[in-house]
Amino acid sequence: MSSFNDPQAVARYTDGPLRQVPGLHALHQMSGLLLHEHVPSNGRVLVLGAGGGLELKAFAETYPHWRLLGVDPSAPMLELAVQTLGPLAPRVELLEGYIDAAPAIEFDGAVCLLTMHFLSIGERLHTLRELRRRLKPGAPLVMAHHSVPDAPDEKLRWLRRHVAFMASNGMPVANMATTIEAMASRLPLLSPEAEVDLLEQAGFERHELFYAAFTFKGWVAYAAS
Repeated sequence: MSSFNDPQAVARYTDGPLRQVPGLHALHQMSGLLLHEHVPSNGRVLVLGAGGGLELKAFAETYPHWRLLGVDPSAPMLELAVQTLGPLAPRVELLEGYIDAAPAIEFDGAVCLLTMHFLSIGERLHTLRELRRRLKPGAPLVMAHHSVPDAPDEKLRWLRRHVAFMASNGMPVANMATTIEAMASRLPLLSPEAEVDLLEQAGFERHELFYAAFTFKGWVAYAAS
């Protein structure tokens, strides 16, 4: 995740996800709608991995009375979030750090988009458990990130499709095979089944898949009582 502290990488960030993630704007819209089913009009929402501010902006525009806390370990990415939010920035609290830095209060909902695939299994389980501790019983967690089958051939086939999608949207891909191999070796990717198992271990229930786009999967789950 060191690239998120690289000024050049940070400067390119807001363009990158639009070219890499199929239906990114729709993902933000769906995430807001899933939260809105349970979050009251003046509810408190935790956004983990909020650097860049894209989902924060979408939520702040659509749900003007939500109290939003964005948490991210990268100071440059949080600075970019302020730029992305523009005049909406005063309505959003930003906090530098990981989940442990978030206040131990009960949130009405939480979101973690395009973040978990950077974390090891142990880090993910810890993060999910800490998210659960900060949610009211029954509150929704919405998360979406890369998730591919465990079988090596299937994993590479799906990664190949993802890289082809990136290239078709104008992302610079000098060598497709090298890019695929780098993703497969550097990202601790988990299967959908393993993702659901971690949710259950962390104290979430009623998990539902709501988004599937090539290598990206998205779930909503609810904090167990």
